[in-house]
Amino acid sequence: MSGPGFSHDLRQRQTHSLVLAPQLRHSLKILQVAALDLRSVIQEELQNNPTLEELPMDGVSIDKETSDSAADNDTGGEGERGEEMDFSKEFEILTKLDNDWRDHLASAGGSQPFTSEDAEKRQHFFDSLVTETSLQEHLMRQAELVDAPPPVFTALGTLVGSLDDRGFLTQTPSDLALQAGLPLDAVQEAVRLLKTFEPTGIGAQNLGECLLLQLQAKGRGDSLTARIVRDHFQLLTRRRIPDIARKAGAAMDDVQAAIEEIGTLDPAPGRRFAEDSNRVVVPDVTVEKDGDVWKIHLNSDYIPRLRISSTYREMIARGTLSRTERDYLRERMRSGKFLINSIAQRQQTIERITREILNVQGEFFEHGVSKLRPLTMTQIADAVGVHETTVSRAIANKYLKTPHGVFDFKYFFTPGYQSDSGAAAVSNTSVKEMIGELIAAEDRSHPLSDQEIVAKLLARSITIARRTVAKYREELGLLPSNLRREYS
Repeated sequence: MSGPGFSHDLRQRQTHSLVLAPQLRHSLKILQVAALDLRSVIQEELQNNPTLEELPMDGVSIDKETSDSAADNDTGGEGERGEEMDFSKEFEILTKLDNDWRDHLASAGGSQPFTSEDAEKRQHFFDSLVTETSLQEHLMRQAELVDAPPPVFTALGTLVGSLDDRGFLTQTPSDLALQAGLPLDAVQEAVRLLKTFEPTGIGAQNLGECLLLQLQAKGRGDSLTARIVRDHFQLLTRRRIPDIARKAGAAMDDVQAAIEEIGTLDPAPGRRFAEDSNRVVVPDVTVEKDGDVWKIHLNSDYIPRLRISSTYREMIARGTLSRTERDYLRERMRSGKFLINSIAQRQQTIERITREILNVQGEFFEHGVSKLRPLTMTQIADAVGVHETTVSRAIANKYLKTPHGVFDFKYFFTPGYQSDSGAAAVSNTSVKEMIGELIAAEDRSHPLSDQEIVAKLLARSITIARRTVAKYREELGLLPSNLRREYS
């Protein structure tokens, strides 16, 4: 679509966004927040709306059947189903926004081929609409993929929680082991693992070590730049170039070039992430197998159950209120009922999205990470009947408990590769795991080159470029083959 018509449509969409009623914005917020945070949002509404009351928590998690009937069972809205309780217009506007954006993105996309790289960029766009990942969340996702004994995994969690905002360790391994009551060797192994995580430089004890880790990852561990950082760091911080050149036995121009290279490194790799909220990760949904059937349970332990107070309905029914008082109470009751409906819709949307993820990723739930399939928000949005932005909001800040651990919902959305036979598709995450397994099993005296890894993946019917292997290897924190070689 182009020309004046396109401009008019875009302005119309922008107008829709600008005039969204506070109730609709509130509904989108309810969809977006995690179960643990939703309680505070609802409590705020309870304080501001006298017609809402909270039912005692019975400790029963809301599953699909409960969420489908939540609005009817807890609203107390009998006798108030007149025009003021009809929310079709509000939800129609949300649907219209979904459809408008669907049309806009479809027309903007044209007929260009959609590559794996395009899918990654699109995924990043939808992820960034709603939330940023904290450093701690980013690192714990990587920790979930590490095959480590329980003490080491526990130590990894302790280390991640002890990092400062730069991504540096704030205590020595011995101090952490003593403080956490963990074996020192488990903490030391956890430190070694942490230093292999992305972004490179995480887990260092000081700036010098952080820079060295980055240089080593680039294959520059034996360079003049690395020697300057390792042996002459104090002179470096004072930019004493002549003294560095004399002590390192190097030309001044070479030292200057090395300092310029150091300037390209990240002195605080942790600061590129969102500030950690330091909250406990509580699964919003649990998927578990009962016999031969997979069951989905939504966590509602932190979601207050609400209804409209019968006291205020009776006050209106008695007809003793003034018009202003009656209109005020009806508006508050309408707002409360909309909140209850929005919570029910939230639960239903999350359940439907989880159901579709389970349909696509069934082999993951059965066998684990190696069976993760490519999946995009567009696929789920089409199946559920909403727009990608709605899926993005619905999974933001939320976690799914599976038989293989607790995962951020976004973990299940990843581009991938089709096998040459076309029989199966493999996600980027699974390909990364394969690369990690190949390197872990290699002969350290003859480590696999990136091109050799390409050949081994091709033998598994996975076609991938060498530069992509190098990219994934670096994301896994693994060194190139020349730096992995061990000499006996």
